[in-house]
Amino acid sequence: MKHADIGLIGLGTMGAALALNIAEKGFGIAVFNRTTSVTRVFFASAGDLAQRIVPTESLADLVTAIARPRTIILMVPAGPVVDEQIAALRPLLDADDLIIDAGNANFQDTVRRMKSATGPFLGIGVSGGEEGARHGPAIMGGGAREHWDRVAPILEAISAKFEGEPCATWMGPEGAGHFVKTVHNGIEYADMQMIAETYGIMRDGLGLSDDKIGKTFEAWNKGPLESYLVEISGIVAQSTDAATGGPLLDVIVDSAGQKGTGRWTVIEAQHLASPVPAIEAAVAARNLSARRTERAEAEALFGRGGGRLADGAVTLQALEQALIAGKIMCYAQGFGMLAAASAEFGWKIHLPDVARVWRAGCIIRSRMLNDMASALEENSARNLLLAPAFTRMVKGTEGALRSVVANAVTAGIAVPALGSGIAYFDTLRTARGTANMIQGQRDFFGLHGFERMDTGAKGQHGPWAH
Repeated sequence: MKHADIGLIGLGTMGAALALNIAEKGFGIAVFNRTTSVTRVFFASAGDLAQRIVPTESLADLVTAIARPRTIILMVPAGPVVDEQIAALRPLLDADDLIIDAGNANFQDTVRRMKSATGPFLGIGVSGGEEGARHGPAIMGGGAREHWDRVAPILEAISAKFEGEPCATWMGPEGAGHFVKTVHNGIEYADMQMIAETYGIMRDGLGLSDDKIGKTFEAWNKGPLESYLVEISGIVAQSTDAATGGPLLDVIVDSAGQKGTGRWTVIEAQHLASPVPAIEAAVAARNLSARRTERAEAEALFGRGGGRLADGAVTLQALEQALIAGKIMCYAQGFGMLAAASAEFGWKIHLPDVARVWRAGCIIRSRMLNDMASALEENSARNLLLAPAFTRMVKGTEGALRSVVANAVTAGIAVPALGSGIAYFDTLRTARGTANMIQGQRDFFGLHGFERMDTGAKGQHGPWAH
């Protein structure tokens, strides 16, 4: 191979998997890792794919190995490391060489980097974990469209496919790609939390064994809840710990890790005034899960939450319907946030394309996303709950969600994400809510004014203003 088609820096778990994927799809790839031994081990273990891989031991060698105009993917930790890598790499490149940050970057950093870039730059979101990176991730591109088009043949080739259609597309300019990935991860947090809450109801409220719980998830995965997360939940619940011979879940510490993308989603949602209560609840639940000592002290003082439910109070069918309703509401919030960001930043994100990209490869892939893409194609400005197909589904499942949440709360079983779903639904469907009291309070203590229902006049004040 005279010159590689593309370069990649960073041979960690995701970078190595992505490099093998690129080579497997027939493209030549030059690779570099700061620790040279990592590059050597990677190349030695590449098998037949090694013939399309060029290992390099310096940035200069990497640049020389790639055909002009060059494209180099960065798969390094988000944050300052990306800036340092760009600063070291750019002086070695030609003016039209393209750098792609494919890490979990904060979209604000991507916007900043594009504004200060001295050459072409893309920020792309890549979802699917190690398996996705190796065999086909979902890819969300952001930056100048001409730069995306230049590298699209490679990115589309390595992406996951849904009925033959690549799960990779350009989302919009600037940081649009990384923003879409951030919202994806926020939805992922909420989806995982709701699944965990149904697991808790089955374990504590119904007294089911882990094996029975796993088989329940397995059955649910054959219906409307068919998704990657429900599928793996069934596998995890039925797994055995090699050391003890007992259920694996019984030996896993109940403190959930996080890398910050869910938190970013919540922060940006607040800036956009876009309600995402399911994601907020999921992030808060992870934060609380880390406070194990405090939780143990509270249990000693107040007694343990998570009591048994009365016989017949909650059925597995009702739990399934509750999770369906919660999932729809979560996705509706996520797409609403994307619409708000698109308008705020002038990105013109095509929401049906987002749903289509998420149909395969990514962590939140699910059967529902195909119908969501169709609903968004009909009217992308409409809340998904108001689309006829999802209105029917919510009408058929919200009663179960309400009953499940009510029974769980009565029994002391924590259901923050599922509970947020019913609160969101009830608030959304109430044409005249209670914010008039808030406006009255605001006017009383700050003379902020209010709008009248009868005349529409704004800037009005109560009698306390005189």
